[in-house]
Amino acid sequence: MKLTYRGVSYEYNPIVVETTTGEVGGKYRSRDWRFRNLKKPPILVPRANLTYRGVTYNKPDTAIPGTAAPEATPAVSMADKARTLMADRTQAVKKRQQSLLSRAVEEIGATDEVSKHWTHIQGQIQPTFRDNYNRFGGAVS
Repeated sequence: MKLTYRGVSYEYNPIVVETTTGEVGGKYRSRDWRFRNLKKPPILVPRANLTYRGVTYNKPDTAIPGTAAPEATPAVSMADKARTLMADRTQAVKKRQQSLLSRAVEEIGATDEVSKHWTHIQGQIQPTFRDNYNRFGGAVS
């Protein structure tokens, strides 16, 4: 069947579904009705791998065409993990310190330029700040 939508012509071939007339039926508002059952239920092939909590699964007797094996992620060394953790903690401490500085400036009523001064010029953490303002209070002993 040839159809046209917004000037684009295409062929439409609907799927033929074979059915059998069921035994249950009756009349509703003066019209006859019957249940129709499929002779063979269609098996739908999934378009992608289905995963649940990290486990890949498919319905029985279905294969996904053109799937490749997932690439193994390279192992991250302990030094890289430690470097990332230290950089994240340093960034968090800088944010906390900047927040404390801006709150102190607001409390004393100074201009906003004062609160931006320390971080932008030096970009370092005060040496004692890490010792007395640690979010893991019980971890440092």
